Amino acid sequence: MERLNVAMVVDNDAFGSSEAYVRRLLRFLPPWVAASLVVSENLAGAFPMSAQVVPPARDALWAPRVEAALRAVSPDVVHVNLPGAGDNLAAVQAAETVAPTVVTLHRAEGAPESSAVWDCYRRLAGAIAPSRAVGARLRELGTPAERISHIRPGVALPAEPVPLADRRPVVIGAIGGLDLLPAVAALHRRGRAVQVLVAGDGRELAERSRGLPVRVLGRLREVSAFLRGLDVFCLPSRREVVSTAVLEAMAHGLPCVTTAVGDAVAELAGAAMIVPPGDAGALTAALDRVCTDGALRRKLATAARARAERDYDVRRTATATAEALAAAHTLSASRP
Repeated sequence: MERLNVAMVVDNDAFGSSEAYVRRLLRFLPPWVAASLVVSENLAGAFPMSAQVVPPARDALWAPRVEAALRAVSPDVVHVNLPGAGDNLAAVQAAETVAPTVVTLHRAEGAPESSAVWDCYRRLAGAIAPSRAVGARLRELGTPAERISHIRPGVALPAEPVPLADRRPVVIGAIGGLDLLPAVAALHRRGRAVQVLVAGDGRELAERSRGLPVRVLGRLREVSAFLRGLDVFCLPSRREVVSTAVLEAMAHGLPCVTTAVGDAVAELAGAAMIVPPGDAGALTAALDRVCTDGALRRKLATAARARAERDYDVRRTATATAEALAAAHTLSASRP
């Protein structure tokens, strides 16, 4: 494969899952990709590599500093990270003046219905969709179907999965946690021996969980250390994409309980317990089963790790992304 110079543009209000996606890509891109980074000044400290730092332009109409930074690194192709469909369009337009531009769109919602937005998505040299819903949204916005690559998100696979132990109380881990509280309260009333560790900031969560076996940990510094202290991971998500948090738990070989939103059933069936979103009774029943049945936990743990190895290894994601960027560059170069 010929050497490919890729510039990645990251601009958002705060560091989140879409920015973590780019950080993983930068770490695992194949050796034939030379990557540079253009990042808004509020996010520059979240990336270990040196970068072209620019003022935030997420809500701007135009991004001249992004354009200047991209011209300074002379990329063959530009990748722009889009948290939502209406975000960072100024950066996309700036990128398109410099080199063929590919976006990764993380969420399907957003983007006003306007000719300017449609023109922006229609002109893209390529687009990466991590879910079916995002792929459908890109087509709605005018991106030609043949330019859309469906690439699963990826996570780093630890060398060894979490060693499971039949202990009491069973330790359940979660991110956020408000949607989990009714199920925890029901398990507590049944006398189930559980301890719930919730990662994330949440004064409301702490107040509403008083009297329950819930401990709020605050923002995590080391996700792997958190996961290695668990017996079960639960994320009753309402989002339309498969959560990276669930994938990381699966990669660690944890039995997972999550909800049937977006691609969850198609992607995770057989590797996680999946319940309807917003159904506290179903969530309670699933947690009750997995917490009281050690054999079920071991079966789910084995299936989760195997699915993560097969479909969600970040090295595979990074290689597929690099190939999509190379294809966009080649296609653009062949156009008259």
